[in-house]
Amino acid sequence: MVPTVALMWMRTIPLEDSTGPAIPELVSFIPLLFIPVAIVVVLALLWRRYLLVIVSAASLGLLLFWHWGYFVPSGRLTNPPATTQASSPSTSDSYLRLMTLSADGGRASATEVVRAVREEGVEVLAMQEVSWALIDELEAAGLTDILPNMVQGMAGNHDNGGINCLWFRASVSNPSDNLLDIDTSAMSAGSIQVGGKTLRFVSAHPNSPVRNAQALWSEGLSVLEQLSSYDHNYVIMGDFNATWNHAAFRALLGTTFVDAGEQAGEWFHMTFPSNMPIPPLIEIDHIVYTKGAGLFVGKLATRSIPGTDHQALLGTMQAS
Repeated sequence: MVPTVALMWMRTIPLEDSTGPAIPELVSFIPLLFIPVAIVVVLALLWRRYLLVIVSAASLGLLLFWHWGYFVPSGRLTNPPATTQASSPSTSDSYLRLMTLSADGGRASATEVVRAVREEGVEVLAMQEVSWALIDELEAAGLTDILPNMVQGMAGNHDNGGINCLWFRASVSNPSDNLLDIDTSAMSAGSIQVGGKTLRFVSAHPNSPVRNAQALWSEGLSVLEQLSSYDHNYVIMGDFNATWNHAAFRALLGTTFVDAGEQAGEWFHMTFPSNMPIPPLIEIDHIVYTKGAGLFVGKLATRSIPGTDHQALLGTMQAS
């Protein structure tokens, strides 16, 4: 329990002190603590180690409190369609099937991306770490036949593995290749009509909190936080390189945005790393949307895409 409690303490470190050496990386693994803490509770009860029972049970209760939204939904989808036919685009209904994927510098299989889009009925696709070659491969594989409207991010000196792109089935208004001034990947954005609402979609990829780049990581998340001052209903999708347990990510959400994973009550959806013998261990890919805008995202799922180190994250959005 000693290292467990120490790791849980790191989650409580104030935002201004939470970018120290190794802290962002370690905090990413906090959801995994449910397993050892639950085991310790059982063993402590069997052994009648009552102090250990108190410590472990209190830790388990705190973990449940921190992650309550992962188990108890804040809302529900109302009669969502089982799938959406790619040949029948519609903005009159109130549902969208969403998908976000980090392409690992353009190494993701274009054929498998298009297969996922087609089989999952995806209507809005956000991708990060996209290369120019991958864009050509996706077009050759038939992506634009399903999602004909594209907005690509502006290339720059700090692309963080590649550019950010969006593909839409519906017509796009107010496209932007660089939504806000940011030192990492430029954020692409575009607006579409869904069930009478105008939703502004953003593909985002803040820098990862690797050694000597944690300030850049924190700055990227704080830039995204600036969107809370704009008068739009946002849906921000991408590789945030942050989890619900990071103070910087919760500060980004503030009182304006919510994270679909933490709202849907559908457990965890780990997305990274997906190219190792072990299952993905952390949840750094997110669908974030404006709170109080009549939006809800459920039916979350992950899907493996060969070639990349991230799993795709999918969700169904309802605009009411």
